[in-house]
Amino acid sequence: MNRREFLNAVGAATVTAWTPGMAFAQRTGAGYDRLLVLVELKGGNDGLNTVVPYADPAYSGLRPRLAIPRDQVLQLDPQAGFHPALEPLMASWKSHELAVVQGVGYPGANLSHFRSIDIWDTASNSNEYLTDGWLARAFAASPAPAAFAADAVVVGGAEMGPLRGGVRAIALASPEQFLRQARYAAPAGQGRNAALHHILRVEENIAQAAARLSGNRAFATEFPTNPFGNAVRTTAQLVAGEAGIAAVKIALGGFDTHSGQPGRHAQLLKALAEGLAALKLALVELNRWDSTLVMTYSEFGRRPRENLSSGTDHGTASAHFLLGGRVKGGLYGMPPALSRLDGNGNLPFAVDFRDLYATVLERWWGADPTRALKARFAPLDVVRV
Repeated sequence: MNRREFLNAVGAATVTAWTPGMAFAQRTGAGYDRLLVLVELKGGNDGLNTVVPYADPAYSGLRPRLAIPRDQVLQLDPQAGFHPALEPLMASWKSHELAVVQGVGYPGANLSHFRSIDIWDTASNSNEYLTDGWLARAFAASPAPAAFAADAVVVGGAEMGPLRGGVRAIALASPEQFLRQARYAAPAGQGRNAALHHILRVEENIAQAAARLSGNRAFATEFPTNPFGNAVRTTAQLVAGEAGIAAVKIALGGFDTHSGQPGRHAQLLKALAEGLAALKLALVELNRWDSTLVMTYSEFGRRPRENLSSGTDHGTASAHFLLGGRVKGGLYGMPPALSRLDGNGNLPFAVDFRDLYATVLERWWGADPTRALKARFAPLDVVRV
């Protein structure tokens, strides 16, 4: 494998150039000793069959075939409960380490996969187009310590999402693979032009990061043997390496359930719940559960009324999870207003998704969220500082 092939294999310039001068801008209030794990539910997760409004008769009326039977719902309170496939998360719910935020969305919701995830990744308004991700802007405003191996790592793919644009970010499938491939990135001196110099700096950063990452921790925790379980295992290995990482992004795909939703959605939620439960056990082993915040996100929810193919079409507001040892567990936001659907049959939102981002930035990391989010949003009181 030559240098060009290596750069392609690890996502080309996914580790961006880093200059020592950038470290002087670091805010002392940013607590990057606390880890953020972002979990993207790709395709648009159906919030109504994830956090089920089982006591609302409109729910079964809108979904005569798809509604989760009341006697199968895992009760959270007298109005709402989990899909039965989420049973592995009940331990975190009962220990008050899982917050469920209902009605997450944004004004003027866009129902295109590409455009809506772009809005979520960049924290933009629906009529605004930004090029850099919200975490990229956060790290630019409050850099992670220069001693960290990377600001963030994207596990299992090369889509940088909220990290695109100017951060020290690495995309990799596994630490072991990265370490094997990184030997092809030996620094090669100074380039004669700016483009070559940038490539050489990227290679140098890759080599330096590889020297810091470790993938040989033996866990007592058993990880699920599926792609999401592998991503969770890799995340745990990265945390075990203690090289210094502020954020990790992983993803679970397949939530675009236009047809055949019941079985498919159950399998996805089971994979999500088992993976997150394993991540908790691994972080407890590492004594990092109290210093980790896990947050789910997805480009949109699904329409309340089922379609003719035993599925659901693109919708608006949905429910999302925050987990961790410092999370104040419970239900937040507003239950789905099934009696107040808009002209397209979609739900009104109650919590702007950027309120969740403000929670991460202000309450979790102690940073000023306004530069990253370009406006003031209200953080939720869901984590203990």
